[in-house]
Amino acid sequence: MAGLESNAADLAILNMAVDSQASFRRRAPSLSSSNENKAMNDVFTVLLSDANRELASLLRDVRTGSPGVVFREAQGQQVSELLMRAVRCAAKQYMLQAELSNLAITDELTCLYNRRGFMALAERQLKVGRRTGRGMLLFMMDVNGLKQINDSFGHLEGDLVLKRTAKVLEETFRDSDVVARFAGDEFAVLALEAAGHSEPTMKTRLYESLKSINAGLPRYEISLSLGVARFDPRNCTSIEELMAKADLAMYEQKRRRSATIPEGRRSA
Repeated sequence: MAGLESNAADLAILNMAVDSQASFRRRAPSLSSSNENKAMNDVFTVLLSDANRELASLLRDVRTGSPGVVFREAQGQQVSELLMRAVRCAAKQYMLQAELSNLAITDELTCLYNRRGFMALAERQLKVGRRTGRGMLLFMMDVNGLKQINDSFGHLEGDLVLKRTAKVLEETFRDSDVVARFAGDEFAVLALEAAGHSEPTMKTRLYESLKSINAGLPRYEISLSLGVARFDPRNCTSIEELMAKADLAMYEQKRRRSATIPEGRRSA
């Protein structure tokens, strides 16, 4: 009976290891947006496979051990060694799986969520909002003039602009808000409406943070075109529909901004 229970437990653990890999593949079918991210993905996938093989080897050792030997004098040492190997295997798998998950949903440059991570978390937030009746605000943002900064000061400086923008957004919004960089100069935030966390308040904090960071940038300033869409929990609005509304508002602001800037000073 004990042998059957042991084999069942072994099978369950091995199935968990296989399921964890399958789960990762479902979450992150491709990281082709970055060659470097893809390489990291491949490395961690290989390491996770090695960890799974190590776990399988450990389970084989446990199963093939003679029952008579287990209860002899060497019992303590053998059991301790097996337990230590089990702990190492479990820790290694946990760390590798966590790192793989982070690679799948995190923007490499800014360490914010990427589009994949944002879409997954935003859908979850909207479901919670419908159940609890909580309103939310979706902000879509473009960094103005990033191409001009890249052309004038180099792409490394452009990367710094994106990192500084990410810092401004993290300072403006709460930990519970979903902050992401989609691609290029485009950012998005899904924020829960609450007392002291309304649209005017959030915009004020955002512009104050931009003003503060621009005080240390003598060669140029960071500015954002911003569009907002409100999520009403009584309606079945999807995250894609909210993004389309916020995008329209953002490009309308960008159009108005361009109309007020002399032709020679306009930037992409």
